[in-house]
Amino acid sequence: MKVTFIDLQAQYRSIRDEIRQALERVVDSTNFILGEEVERFEQNFAAYLGAKHCVALNSGTSALHLALLSLGIKEGDEVITTTHGFIAPAEAISYTGATPVFVDINARDLNLDVSRVSDAITDKTRAIIPVHLYGQPVDMSGLMKIAGESGIPIIEDAAQAHGAEFLTERGWKKAGSIGEVGCFSFYPTKNLGACGEGGALVTDSQEVYESTRMLRNHGQKDKQYNHPFIGYNYRMTAFQGAVLDVKLKRLDEWTEARRARAALYNSELKDAPVKTPGEFENRRSAYQQYVVMVKDREGLMTYLQEKGVETGVYYPQLIPFQGAYRYLGHREGDFPVAETCARECLSLPLYPELEDDSIRYVCDSIKAWAKSV
Repeated sequence: MKVTFIDLQAQYRSIRDEIRQALERVVDSTNFILGEEVERFEQNFAAYLGAKHCVALNSGTSALHLALLSLGIKEGDEVITTTHGFIAPAEAISYTGATPVFVDINARDLNLDVSRVSDAITDKTRAIIPVHLYGQPVDMSGLMKIAGESGIPIIEDAAQAHGAEFLTERGWKKAGSIGEVGCFSFYPTKNLGACGEGGALVTDSQEVYESTRMLRNHGQKDKQYNHPFIGYNYRMTAFQGAVLDVKLKRLDEWTEARRARAALYNSELKDAPVKTPGEFENRRSAYQQYVVMVKDREGLMTYLQEKGVETGVYYPQLIPFQGAYRYLGHREGDFPVAETCARECLSLPLYPELEDDSIRYVCDSIKAWAKSV
C-alpha cells in the first residue's frame, strides 16, 4: 500500500468549484491587493477566533514581526521563546534588534516548558512568544499567570494551530486569541492553507490593530502617500483572502477529521514502542502533525519507506544551535528535552481525507517493524 504524507489535491478536489469562483471574482474585480476579499476574510477569521481585530498579511513571519513592533520591542530587549520549532519566531525577534532567549520544552506536549519561563525573565524581558507546535496548545493558563504577575505581554505563535483550543476560566478559547496578540501562517500545508503565502495577526487591542494595519502598508493608513513612520510591504493579496475565506467555512470540519484520525492512531499504537502525542483535558489539539517519538527513528523511517509509507522529520536541529544563533553560545546539553525530541520525533501521515485503512496499515507496519528489530 502507498500512504502519502500529505495530499493537498484531495482537499482541493472537494472545494475546486468554490475556489475557482473565488479566484474569478478577484480577476473580474481587478482589485488584487487587500480590498473587499481580504477585508471579508479578516472579519470572518476574527469572528471565528473570538477576537476583535484581524490584520491579514503576506506571511506568518510578517505577523510575528509586526506583533513585536506594535508592542514596542526594540534593540537591547529580550524576548523568550522556544528552542524546538521553525526559526520564524527567533527571526522576527532578531528583525527588531532584540535578542531571543531560548527555553527548553517539556516532554509531554513538546511545547515551551512554562515551569522554566520565570527563571528566564530578566529586567530586559519585553515579551514571550510561545509556539503551539504541531497543533498542540501551550499551557496558556500557567503562562498567562506568569505574564500577569510580570506585566510581560504574550504573543502566541499559532501558525500550526488553526482551530486548536484551550480551556480558560471563561471557557474554551481558540489558540491565538488568548494572549495580547496571536499570529498565524497560511502556508499551503497548514490546516488553513492559502494558495501561496499568507499570514494574519489577531488582537483585541485597538492600538495594536491600528498600528499593524499601517505597518503592513508602508506606514500609511490608506493609499494617501502620508507616511508618519517607516512601514513594510506586508500586504495580503486578494487571491489569498478569497481562497482562505472559502476554506475557513470548512476548518472546523477538517479539524474534527484530524482529531478522529489522531484518535485512531492513538488506539492502534497504544502497545507499540513509540511515544504518541500527549492528551490533556484542558486542550484540544488541531493535529497539524501527528508526531511520535522513537529512539531508532532512522530505522523506523527506512522500514516504513520500504512499506510505501511516507513520513516527515521536522526541526532536527534546534534553533539555538543553528548557525544564525551560534553567537549566543549555546551548547549541547543546554536543552536536554528539546535535544531528545530533535533526535526522536517522527511525523506520520495525517490529513482530513486520510482513510482509516491507511492509518491501520501505518500502525501495523510500525508494530511489524518493532517485532523485526
